[in-house]
Amino acid sequence: MGGAYRSHLAPAVLAACACLAGGAASAQSLVVERSGKPLAQVASTQLRVVPDAPRTQLSPQPVAGSLASQGPSTQLQPQAGPQTLLREAEVPRARLEQTRALLVELKAQPTPQQAISVDLPADVLFDFDKATLRPDAAGPLDKAAELIKSYPQAPITVVGHTDSKGNDAYNDALSLRRAETVAQALQQRTSRLPVARGLGEREPVAPNAKPDGRDDPQGRQQNRRVQILIGALSSGGAAAATPRN
Repeated sequence: MGGAYRSHLAPAVLAACACLAGGAASAQSLVVERSGKPLAQVASTQLRVVPDAPRTQLSPQPVAGSLASQGPSTQLQPQAGPQTLLREAEVPRARLEQTRALLVELKAQPTPQQAISVDLPADVLFDFDKATLRPDAAGPLDKAAELIKSYPQAPITVVGHTDSKGNDAYNDALSLRRAETVAQALQQRTSRLPVARGLGEREPVAPNAKPDGRDDPQGRQQNRRVQILIGALSSGGAAAATPRN
């Protein structure tokens, strides 16, 4: 029995040894090479996108407590003031700070034609129904003259305005006489004679009467004024000064 078992086992052992010998021979025939390149750059390696793989898309998600813009966008615009009125290119450098201060003190405003407009209250300059300057008018006129000196090339226009009391012919004549008086006072201070115009009551800046028809003394007082216009230079070097509407 023992001999029979050994006779059956010998062929199996021999076959197993032959397989191991063949595997060892195959292992010895493999050549292993090491490369310092990344895997993606090795010629034998190809990275492919799987067609059926789901795509990943990144999109922002709202986070509780996050800040988001609401309503119309806010636009910041420059306000009319010394910087926008200055017309710095026309002002001698030595007078820039003084000019800024005068624009604020005289409450200067721009016109649609980019002129600088200064309103002097007629009640400060003149007595009632008069065109002769009051003694205390010198102060406002001195400041207006200093502002004019900052714009040596600009044309100057003086416009007289009245309230609605009286008829048009009388108010036109009175406003012109007052404008001429102020123009002459400015000429004495600047050696430049402004153009004088009288518009009477045609360009009020406040109501002369209240909504119920009663007289509005404060509105009429604002309308009694003398307007000084420092005209803006045009692109050709000329200048224009027109009353505001």
